[in-house]
Amino acid sequence: MLARAVVDAVQAVGGHAGGVYLRSGTEGLLLMAALTGVPGPLFRPWWRMHVNRPFPVAEAYRSGHSVYLPDAETAMTRFPQLMAGLPFPFASLYEPVSAGSERFGVLLVLRATTPGVPVGTADREGLRAASDRLAGELAALAAAGTPVVWDGAPLEVPPPVRAVGPREALDRLAQAVLSVDRQGRIGYANTSAETLLGLAEPKLRGQDLWEALPWLNHPAYEDYFRAVFLAGDPVHFPIRSGRHAPGDWLSVSLYPGPDGVTVTIGTAEPPPYSPASAVLPGAGLGSPADRAAALYRPVALAIALSEAVTARQVSAVVTDELLPAFGGRQLAIYLLNERHLHLAWETGFPKGFLDRFDGVALDVRLPGVETLTSGRPMFFESMEHLAAAYPGIPLDAHVGARAFLPLIASGRPVGSCILGFDAPRGFSPEERTVLTALAGLIAQALERAQRYDSEAALARGLQAGLLPHRLPVREHVATVGRYLPGSVGMDVGGDWYDVIETGPTTLALVIGDVQGHGVAAAATMGQLRSAVRAFALSGNTPDQVLGGTNRLLIDLDPGQFASCCYVLLDWESGTALAVRAGHPQPLLRHADGRTEVLDLPGGVVLGIDADAGYPVTELRMAPGAVLALYTDGLVEKPGTDIDVGVERLRVALAAARPAPLTEMADRLVSEAGDSADRPDDIALLLASRTDGADAVLSPRAATKQR
Repeated sequence: MLARAVVDAVQAVGGHAGGVYLRSGTEGLLLMAALTGVPGPLFRPWWRMHVNRPFPVAEAYRSGHSVYLPDAETAMTRFPQLMAGLPFPFASLYEPVSAGSERFGVLLVLRATTPGVPVGTADREGLRAASDRLAGELAALAAAGTPVVWDGAPLEVPPPVRAVGPREALDRLAQAVLSVDRQGRIGYANTSAETLLGLAEPKLRGQDLWEALPWLNHPAYEDYFRAVFLAGDPVHFPIRSGRHAPGDWLSVSLYPGPDGVTVTIGTAEPPPYSPASAVLPGAGLGSPADRAAALYRPVALAIALSEAVTARQVSAVVTDELLPAFGGRQLAIYLLNERHLHLAWETGFPKGFLDRFDGVALDVRLPGVETLTSGRPMFFESMEHLAAAYPGIPLDAHVGARAFLPLIASGRPVGSCILGFDAPRGFSPEERTVLTALAGLIAQALERAQRYDSEAALARGLQAGLLPHRLPVREHVATVGRYLPGSVGMDVGGDWYDVIETGPTTLALVIGDVQGHGVAAAATMGQLRSAVRAFALSGNTPDQVLGGTNRLLIDLDPGQFASCCYVLLDWESGTALAVRAGHPQPLLRHADGRTEVLDLPGGVVLGIDADAGYPVTELRMAPGAVLALYTDGLVEKPGTDIDVGVERLRVALAAARPAPLTEMADRLVSEAGDSADRPDDIALLLASRTDGADAVLSPRAATKQR
């Protein structure tokens, strides 16, 4: 089904490649399920796509609308991250695969660019028809009870095979000529190619190009093949195969077509640039040809670093972007703290090897220290060179190369970065320049992350001091509160809850959410919590409490607004008076387990309109019933309607054991709290009457204005 869909889509719009993304077992993650026209492993970085990322596949899925990018200029304007990773002239079309309200994934097609010419109506309709056919088939599977999710690598769909040209004409050439299909498999090799590779053409046929020519299977040359499989222009570059005598060079040319790529290989003169880097290439900038393809790497790293918030996220970005770009295998980042360097991140080194260098002072003679104190990067093309420059230094390997980069931002030392390579290699002037510049970007990102971590720690401390350390204990009512900070950026918001003893038999249950994050939101939260307590303890009715708090927030003018829900409960009689200011509706779990979303009328959020009114709803609460107040972080997820989250919470509350209340609270926050990309913080307040009344909690027929 998937194979037919991608082939139909490609043919419908005259494309040369295509694929389909489907939902995976991980919420918010799309996986490429089928692919045709390009070698799958060459595009492994794009197999996974989070729906909240700024890429066209994710936008098509989130919005449910088509995305058409007829040329590179349009793609760069709308999706700069896409072009930073794939800086080639190609067109791409994305069509969501939906049946009614059910969204299964996205169908995509790659084709030749048409600068300034939008995608035509016939192509739009053709791609939409292919998407609708696939959506109908997937909907039928779903209706039959088959889960429509994809986990694992994509299915590689061979494109239709066409006959190649006459062998005789190609055999007259001294150059090796290979015909490779769009999956990267050899379909034809002339006599010179047989001689070069030492294999007869029948044995070469069907082999993966990079298996037959292992010296092409190196990150240094991946950009050339990406360019030729995506764009329509030929690509030429020199290469040292390792099969020839010293000084022998080969020239490789790639000529793309609708059905594949023609590869020609001939002899060449040694290049005039930086021979050491070219003989033992990294994925760097050793040649003029390398420069054009590699210019996007600093851009890609800069974009990724701009999204990293914490020092750990910055280090992860460097691991994901910098190491593959230059063919590195080891990375270590040390941060400066009180004239000592402390290990903040490592990957690829033997376990425990770097522990001996953790906390070294700035007067110790080590390359990681001296690169920072001198401000100069240090490059060692072999481990022998490193050992000779620093006699007696412990080495984690006897073969390889190392680069030590100072991390300096705005003239202030931040730390040092170590890049490790498994084999000796040269570092061309271009590579040294780019690595030094990238080290400056990393240093700025780390400095920003350290400031952010300091502010986040201050906000956490402020919020921890403002939230109640314990809740009142009463014989006939139980209350439990929970708070979790957001995991994205490890920032702190303005969520709060409170339980206030307003009389001998009454408790005020309060929950609120200040817009924004950080110290300002936490400080505003503290002001609002104090205001609500003051108004509540002064004997005001619930609508007067929210009205007074609203006017106070407007007078303070912090540039923020807040939502709030306030319930005044008489635990002896079971009467409750509830008001709501732009806050999510509370949930009720009856004693028999039946759970509903309460429909309380409310006013606008606090801090907007000084004359706003807040209608009061009178409720009654029976023994065993549980009232749940929560902030939107518990129910809201990127790309998902908040009503879906509320329903998920209602089902979880219904399924939770009624006692003890602490276990119920832990269960409700556990699923959202375990998420690795939770953008908002969570506050939850549960209240339950244990005895003393005979009514259930339900809104009265009439809503009273108080």
